[in-house]
Amino acid sequence: MAELLHNPPILTKVKQELSAELSSKENVKEQDLSWLPNLEAVIKETMRLHPTAPFLLPHRAERDVQISGYTIPKHPQILVNTWSISRDTTNWDEPTKFKPERFLNSDIDFRGKDFSFIPFSAGRRICPGLNLAVRMVSLTLANIVHKFEWKLADGVEPKDMDMKDKFGITLQRAEPLLAIPVTSANG
Repeated sequence: MAELLHNPPILTKVKQELSAELSSKENVKEQDLSWLPNLEAVIKETMRLHPTAPFLLPHRAERDVQISGYTIPKHPQILVNTWSISRDTTNWDEPTKFKPERFLNSDIDFRGKDFSFIPFSAGRRICPGLNLAVRMVSLTLANIVHKFEWKLADGVEPKDMDMKDKFGITLQRAEPLLAIPVTSANG
């Protein structure tokens, strides 16, 4: 939501998509989500820029391996830095910019088959809650965007929002988002 409020043209695009696809529907339902590519792109881009956890769970190499020219010896604990991977210029054009359009007409998904985007890990250790998490985030965001107009508290302008992250075991906004919902015509 913070990225949408920080980027009003993208918020408008998602609202227009919701209005066009759902017209007078009061609630966005799970079956509606497949018709909302801009919403899905916004969620993917948000998870790329702001992963829930900046590091995946620790891994351990079972044998010596070579990865991208580096030797990973057997047994040391390995942490995969998803935050850094998501900002790597070899993987992403303008990696620090919020550009959901990079996921439109793309086959990059949440399942970790493309290792430049692994918000839920990959392979045998992929998050078992992936499907539930994506559905719940998608439904929640779709409904609050569809039902409300949003403004920032205290007269803050979108360009003045502090978008810094606060690092820890999980990644959070450094400054909490203060937004005011206003009932829209769809609410």
